Amino acid sequence: MPKITKLLIANRGEIALRIHRACHEMGIRTVAVHSTADTEAMHVRLADEAICIGPPAAADSYLNIPNIISAAEISGAEAIHPGYGFLSENARFAEIVESHGLIFVGPKPEHIRVMGDKVEAKRTAGALGLPLVPGSDGAVSDLAESKRIAAEIGYPVIIKAASGGGGRGMKVCASEDQLETLMAQAGSEAKAAFGDATVYLEKYLGNPRHIEFQVFGDGAGSAIHLGERDCSLQRRHQKVLEEAPSPVITPEERDRMGGVVARAMADMAYRGAGTIEFLWEAGEFYFIEMNTRLQVEHPVTEMITGMDLVREQIRVAEGEPLSVTQDQVRFEGHAIECRINAEHPRTFAPSPGLVTAYHAPGGMHVRVDSGLYAGYRVPPYYDSMVAKLIVYGTTRERCLARLRRALEEFVIEGPVTTIPLHQALLEDAEFGEGAYTIKWLEEWLARKG
Repeated sequence: MPKITKLLIANRGEIALRIHRACHEMGIRTVAVHSTADTEAMHVRLADEAICIGPPAAADSYLNIPNIISAAEISGAEAIHPGYGFLSENARFAEIVESHGLIFVGPKPEHIRVMGDKVEAKRTAGALGLPLVPGSDGAVSDLAESKRIAAEIGYPVIIKAASGGGGRGMKVCASEDQLETLMAQAGSEAKAAFGDATVYLEKYLGNPRHIEFQVFGDGAGSAIHLGERDCSLQRRHQKVLEEAPSPVITPEERDRMGGVVARAMADMAYRGAGTIEFLWEAGEFYFIEMNTRLQVEHPVTEMITGMDLVREQIRVAEGEPLSVTQDQVRFEGHAIECRINAEHPRTFAPSPGLVTAYHAPGGMHVRVDSGLYAGYRVPPYYDSMVAKLIVYGTTRERCLARLRRALEEFVIEGPVTTIPLHQALLEDAEFGEGAYTIKWLEEWLARKG
């Protein structure tokens, strides 16, 4: 397969910048696509070429497949990188890209499709030897069958949308008399959000942590893992802060589960970057889903392994073998990422608008991924995350100390941001000890009033 010389970035914001920077370091020219709301965005300013693909609404621009393909053909791009979000896990988009003779920098379309269906993903994961949360073998619609399964695995159970994520179409059921009502509600929410009312049942774990493993495959039967990330600090199923390695996972657990996920990806002949997500409780891992794309939190893995994951994605897309073998992967130190959103730190109300002042923190092992600058206007049409602050330390304690200092230096004026939320979290003793679960942050916010 020939080397990529020009790549179209089918995304916006910090991830578009992240991809652009990796491309330029590899000598690859970049094409930015953008909506009319993003004309002054940093990824548009820095790219070698920029093409407007529609009005502000994502459906008319960043999700407009014909316009993106046209932009690639007009510009002469040979490859498309979807980033995360938008079309990154759209199997049909990947198929269309490849049918036009373009390189899709991501997994094979069939793997995107299988893992995008939560029921099929669970079935596939089980066949690949990944440990599963006890639950239904597939979709459930019959109430009698649902009651039988729920009684078998034990209440509470969780009802989940087969095609969903982000907490939509998800209901916790504590007893049999609630099951019919909650299944109907979950199905309605799933239909409204994803166009698919299909739901399935799982055992509801009491107080787990959210642990995910970064995997990489060459598409030809070789795969590695790059360790775990702890993403348990969540609000309404949305991640707020991530760290690697997890404070609770032992090196033995990392090697064991990492080996399991790497073998599973090798057996699939998986191509590119992926993340296997688990719930972890009392030393046991339970598969919940796979994300067939780059994750928002990929920088913490980069910090502790020294690997450029976007560069690796592009190399694999060009048909190159993985740049390292498993025994060459080294895990050193600790990294934490804070997602900085243009939201009120207490009410979480969105706060778009003009950035009147901006100063990014610096110093040793401090990284900021952001498209912000003074004079930029944060648009109200897209996700509210405007920056990621990633800090590395040789130990978790040193990482936390550096993170406190970096947050003090970070200046974003104009839009209200969640920087104060992260500063408050870092002062909490339980967080400092790493003693948190997926429920911890919402309980902490409730205590803070």
